[in-house]
Amino acid sequence: MSEVPSELKFLSTHEWVLVEGNIATVGVSDHAQELLGDLVYVELPEQGSSIAAGDSVGVIESVKAASDTYAPVSGEVIEINDELEGAPDKINSDPYSDGWMYKVKMEDPEEVGDLLDAGAYSDAIADEE
Repeated sequence: MSEVPSELKFLSTHEWVLVEGNIATVGVSDHAQELLGDLVYVELPEQGSSIAAGDSVGVIESVKAASDTYAPVSGEVIEINDELEGAPDKINSDPYSDGWMYKVKMEDPEEVGDLLDAGAYSDAIADEE
């Protein structure tokens, strides 16, 4: 069973969000990295770019497949995890800490209310297994 931290919010497309004030840290869930397998490449949005909730903003590639990643919230990308460029496997080993992908200064923190809580996400992925 995949780890689903209770303090995070999730998209049905397996991205997670940690909200601290008006800053959202974004990554992909433990469940997603398990499905993909060993990651070999991560494409992140550009720092300083504006993103909108629901937009495709990057790609993660594994030995099995490539998947788009989607923005859970709208705002400006204020930081990216540069370490993933040379070590995308950080997502495999620690998706909720070292494997974070980028941080967004949210335009509308109310958008977080549209995301799944840990319980709803756990239910959603249980239906997939």
